[in-house]
Amino acid sequence: MSSTADKALTLKSLHEAPEILRVVNVWDAISAKVVSDLPETRAIATAGHSIAASHGFGDGEVPRDIALAAIAEVVQATDLPVTADLDAGFGDPGDTVRRAIGVGVVGANVEDRLVPLGEAVANVEAIVKAAEAEGVAFQLNARTDAFVLGGDRPVDDIVEDAIARGRAFLEAGASLVFVPGPLDRDLTARLVDGIGQRRVSVIGLPGALTAAEYESLGVARISYGPLTQRVALRALRDLAADLYGDGVIPKDTPELN
Repeated sequence: MSSTADKALTLKSLHEAPEILRVVNVWDAISAKVVSDLPETRAIATAGHSIAASHGFGDGEVPRDIALAAIAEVVQATDLPVTADLDAGFGDPGDTVRRAIGVGVVGANVEDRLVPLGEAVANVEAIVKAAEAEGVAFQLNARTDAFVLGGDRPVDDIVEDAIARGRAFLEAGASLVFVPGPLDRDLTARLVDGIGQRRVSVIGLPGALTAAEYESLGVARISYGPLTQRVALRALRDLAADLYGDGVIPKDTPELN
């Protein structure tokens, strides 16, 4: 089994490879195992929204200890590098990352929630310093909520804000800049041009570009957030409705070993 330091270097190489890194988000040990068992899987990402939901909390409301315990179970379920959604750092981003590394996490998304840029940069610096102290090439996928929390601002202003924050985060030591939002080809190209080739991370959304299209524009990584859990839960709901109806179990129902 590879060490945490080795897994961090593996994730780093995946981020720097010419191919886009596709990470399918998980939320517990069994979802991690299912995704890890696919031969195409190179790394595992947790979804903070999904972990919160599975423990009865709203997005961003799960306590740090519960989130880290759930993330630790994911790490233990796979030999692949795990990058975790650590919300906004739970009030102390540096200490949170130190604790995450302690359970084997080698990368993370941490949100800026559009706090003043100086404060957001200080959080990135605290994370980088904590990782360096642990001797791990931690892969910080620094998230800017420029689009998520942009409100009714003109799109050009949002793009400029995302680029300015992204550049500042990279200068402070982040590995990638995560810009979630409904990004079309033009917006993606502008972000990549402003932040840097192979330095932008995006989220896959219904109706958005494909992973291959994002790759052609120079995007480094794509993840899928809570989409995976929502699909799984809808399948559960539909099966339950069938069982309450005619009670017939579909013949093609899969069995997991």
